[in-house]
Amino acid sequence: MRIRNIKDEDFLRISTNLNTWWGGRDMVDMLPRLFIHHFKDTSFIIEENGETIGFVIGFISPSNSHQAYIHFVGVNPNARRKSIGRTLYEHFFQAVKEKGCTEVSCVTSPVNTGSINFHKRMGFTMKDGDMVINDIPIHQNYDGLGQDRVVFVKSLEVWSESHFKN
Repeated sequence: MRIRNIKDEDFLRISTNLNTWWGGRDMVDMLPRLFIHHFKDTSFIIEENGETIGFVIGFISPSNSHQAYIHFVGVNPNARRKSIGRTLYEHFFQAVKEKGCTEVSCVTSPVNTGSINFHKRMGFTMKDGDMVINDIPIHQNYDGLGQDRVVFVKSLEVWSESHFKN
């Protein structure tokens, strides 16, 4: 396996696989080319035998330089349960921490229980929302009308790479 910064030429390969990787959900619009083009320093891809098996798209907030945001992460279904997501997140944490970030945030859909559980295992906490369903704080209309989200935050002040190696 090889992890590297994402490149413009990765866009087509990633975008053509998104809907398949998400079980047929229409996700292509969630990742326009601009994210890959403008956030190469903090976005990464993992390859194995020349094939893309995972990626993370993240950036440092232009408005709040101590805060980073993970916009999108994807792992090929054939490569799941191999710590690809964890490896990508740890690589992102290290990259943004070296640039002065002390906090990472991200969001997911309230129905994506796999994502919710993953973020909790990675040490993220869920921010209080405006309603709670099944013990999950929900931010109603976070991404537009009917687009509810779970908002996560993680402090990097106590994080170190060895913290996740167990």
